[in-house]
Amino acid sequence: MEVLLAQPRGFCAGVDRAIEIVERALQKYGAPVFVLHEIVHNKHVLEDLRGRGVRFVDSLDEIPEGSVTIFSAHGVAAEVVRRGNERRLKVIDATCPLVTKVHDQAQRYELSGREVILVGHPGHPEVEGTRGRIEGPVHVLSTVLEVQALVVQDPARLAYVTQTTLSVDDTREVIEALTARFPEIRGPALKDICYATQNRQDAVRDMTGAIDLLLVVGSKNSSNSNRLRELGERKGLPAHLIDDEQDLEPAWFHPGMRIGVTAGASAPEGVVQRVVDRLRELGVGSVEEQAGKREAIVFKLPDELAD
Repeated sequence: MEVLLAQPRGFCAGVDRAIEIVERALQKYGAPVFVLHEIVHNKHVLEDLRGRGVRFVDSLDEIPEGSVTIFSAHGVAAEVVRRGNERRLKVIDATCPLVTKVHDQAQRYELSGREVILVGHPGHPEVEGTRGRIEGPVHVLSTVLEVQALVVQDPARLAYVTQTTLSVDDTREVIEALTARFPEIRGPALKDICYATQNRQDAVRDMTGAIDLLLVVGSKNSSNSNRLRELGERKGLPAHLIDDEQDLEPAWFHPGMRIGVTAGASAPEGVVQRVVDRLRELGVGSVEEQAGKREAIVFKLPDELAD
């Protein structure tokens, strides 16, 4: 068997930044450091940080007053920021700058008097954080059927923003449906979807014609990892989302097959290499890395941790 490794894969600049923020906060303030929700959606990253004194919580009420508190890369609602200040928490914001860009876009549209549509999955932390930055009504939808059923106040005064980790293909269909039904709607270009989401999907798309099966390293609650798996399935491939090498099933493989391996934006490269090592044990003879985009984007750290 052969393995083709996608390039790029794994950690993006927003995830690198979020993890570094937590690590620097531990160094500067000591344990415990509290993180509201999961800093990123990957169980291996979370287990490592828990072992170093990070406590992940679902509510600010679980955090003692005055404690060092980090908001996850997915962003939070304005009400959460207000309550953090109320509780005198030492807040460090690890929101991905690309998510912050979506918050800013949505607020500008609202200030201009437009009703906001958020293309995304209800309940996802990023979506809840974005809708919580807008004071007026927000319509959250993710399918063409939902666009067709949408009821709005004024079809001439609409705008949309998108969850950054959606499939570009799915987003394109929804946006085309929105613009067909509401010709005067405003919104960002597809290129404003997260660069890492786009690059990882492009890498998988480029390899689908050369492989027989796709493995996506990433946790089950990782949106961008799920979109990678779905992309493989849409191309007619068996595709599996795996947390690590322990999820590999020998029955998936047979002699002579070519296996594509990629990783979601919050999956550590070390786990990818463990998956490759296990595949070698199962009969892989050669591993080839795809010639893809090399990412060099680095996001600035918060001022209090930048020294």
